[in-house]
Amino acid sequence: MDNVFEALNERGFIKQTTNAEQVTRLLGEEQVTYYVGFDSTASSLHVGSLVPIMAMAHLQRAGHKPIAIIGGGTTMIGDPTDKTEMRPMLSHEQISTNGKGILAQLQRYLNLNDGIANNEGAQTSSKTGRFLNNADWLLSVNYIEFLRDIGKHFRVNEMIKAEGYRQRLDRELGLSFLEFNYQLLQAYDYLYLFQEYGCRLQLGGDDQWGNILAGVDLVRRVEGERVHAVTFPLLTTASGAKMGKTAGGAVWLDAQRTSPYEFYQYWINVDDRDVSRFLAYFTFLPMDEIRQLSSLEDAAIREAKEVLAYQATKLAHGQIEADKAQATSRAAFGGGNLDEVAMPTSAISPERLDSGIPIMELFHEVGLANSRSEARRLVQQGGAYINEKQYRAIDTIVGSDLLEENALLLRAGKKRYHRIIIEN
Repeated sequence: MDNVFEALNERGFIKQTTNAEQVTRLLGEEQVTYYVGFDSTASSLHVGSLVPIMAMAHLQRAGHKPIAIIGGGTTMIGDPTDKTEMRPMLSHEQISTNGKGILAQLQRYLNLNDGIANNEGAQTSSKTGRFLNNADWLLSVNYIEFLRDIGKHFRVNEMIKAEGYRQRLDRELGLSFLEFNYQLLQAYDYLYLFQEYGCRLQLGGDDQWGNILAGVDLVRRVEGERVHAVTFPLLTTASGAKMGKTAGGAVWLDAQRTSPYEFYQYWINVDDRDVSRFLAYFTFLPMDEIRQLSSLEDAAIREAKEVLAYQATKLAHGQIEADKAQATSRAAFGGGNLDEVAMPTSAISPERLDSGIPIMELFHEVGLANSRSEARRLVQQGGAYINEKQYRAIDTIVGSDLLEENALLLRAGKKRYHRIIIEN
């Protein structure tokens, strides 16, 4: 069995670990069951979730067995880490619906057929993973028994030293008792997965280090067994922006929320300084090839960005959509014919266009500007184009007279497009 720990470390995935030497030996000597938890507060994951997903995929490709958890139970409480106030409460039904969307996205990267309904005749292997909802064991927990059997292993004076708790305690709203229980429940997840599935490794973002260690310690106290933790660095771009955020909002893995073309454009427009890191994180290309691409400079770096964008889009949306997005992107910047299917598109009624739409309203409505004030700045600064003609007057009214081939092609700046067609 290949040892994957060094490969993950070389690609930049490893931030902290309970014991690097022991984790390396564990992953090299036996098949390891490992798990990652995913927030189920939305029906889709976003680009920021790809670090744990790709790490899980590397581990599974090396012969280890993943468990992906959605927090149907823990989401009903909400992790206070990095939050200034309590999260909104979601119903069990909404969390379950969100989980179905998340599963569909995870299955593009991972084999998670074991433990869920399979198609008739579907084959599973020894490294086929599981997709679980912690509501299945947390919602039936008896509170008194939980406090007696699990709560006794936790010390409040130690818990409040955790950064997530400490930050909230320093704020006016403080930390609710509900949220204070979160660490106990996440630690119990690890204990449950160890007892039921032999899970010996939990992975997560570095902001989860305290919660993950609590689970490691709980397994040791209850079962007398040593399990391990690995965390990933919390990624920001070279400019300091949060990973997966753009002027238009989050970059989602759901094609209905972020089209494959927009997804492709996110990657091809990354800062030159991020290309090497992102190729290592978000593709399965060999490191020798990544180093070769990373050595490109000046205008040639576009080639490396195209590889990054294509590979990332292919993983998230499949080869057909990646091919469409690449062709459309090349046409947009090379003067060719744009792919009308791949281009982000919305429909508008002929009556509304005949009446005329203020340019700022239109650019805001289709998502090329986050607000009317941002749309105003876009127009005033010369960044608003309709059918490749620049419009700088904020009082411009967009009407049917601007249609070309019964459509409008909007562009914000050099790289963001949106196509408007007329409803039949």
